Amino acid sequence: MQNPMSYQTSEYDCGPTAVLNAIRYLFRREDIPPVMIKAAYNYTLDGFNEHGESGKTGTSAMAMKFLSHWFNHYGKQMKFPIRTEFLGGEEVWLEPGCKLYQCLQSGGVAVIRLWYGCPHYVTAVGMDDEHIYLFDPYYRVDDFTIEGVEKIDDHPLEYNRKVSLVRMQQHKRRAYALHNLDTRELLLMYNTSEDKNFRNTPENYLLEEDEDDDDME
Repeated sequence: MQNPMSYQTSEYDCGPTAVLNAIRYLFRREDIPPVMIKAAYNYTLDGFNEHGESGKTGTSAMAMKFLSHWFNHYGKQMKFPIRTEFLGGEEVWLEPGCKLYQCLQSGGVAVIRLWYGCPHYVTAVGMDDEHIYLFDPYYRVDDFTIEGVEKIDDHPLEYNRKVSLVRMQQHKRRAYALHNLDTRELLLMYNTSEDKNFRNTPENYLLEEDEDDDDME
C-alpha cells in the first residue's frame, strides 16, 4: 500500500520530509526499511544559524549528497531496489530531455531545492512540456494568487502544486524558482525493481481503508 505524502513538522525539516515523501511515492509502505527513515533524519538538518543553533538553517547540499551515497550503498549491500543521483549547479535545468525530465518520465522522483521565502526542498513526481508537478511539504491553506503556481488538493498520494517551467527556471528569488545556478540542487531517486504497479488513486486509497474497517468488525 502507498502512503499519502506528508507535511513538515517545523519550519526547518523540509529536507528530510521531501526525501521521505520520495520514498513513500516509490515504494509500498510494507517494503520500506525503517533504517532508510532513520538515515533520512540522521544525515539532514545539519545547518547552523548565526547563533549556533543546530538545524535552524535546514539541510545542506553536502548532507543531501551524502544521503544519496548512503542510499546507493544501502541498495547494493542489502539488494534493495533504490538508486539515486545527486546533481548540482549547472547540471540542474528544466527542459524536455534533461535528466530531471528523463527521471520523472521513467517513474522516478526528484527532491529539488528551490526558493520559497528561503531555500526550500520539495518532491517532484511529474513533468510535461509546460509544468512540473510537486509535493511541497510546507502546509498551506490558501490558494496562490501568483502567476504560474496552482495549489492542488485532490492528489494526496502524488502532488499538491502545479508549477510552470517558465517560473521555475527563473534566476530570481521568487516562489518556486530554482534561483541562482550555484545554489541549485537535485536528488534523483529511482525504484529499480520491475514491480511498480502499486500506486493508488485517492479513490482506491479510501476504498482500501473502508475494506480494512469491514475486516476488523
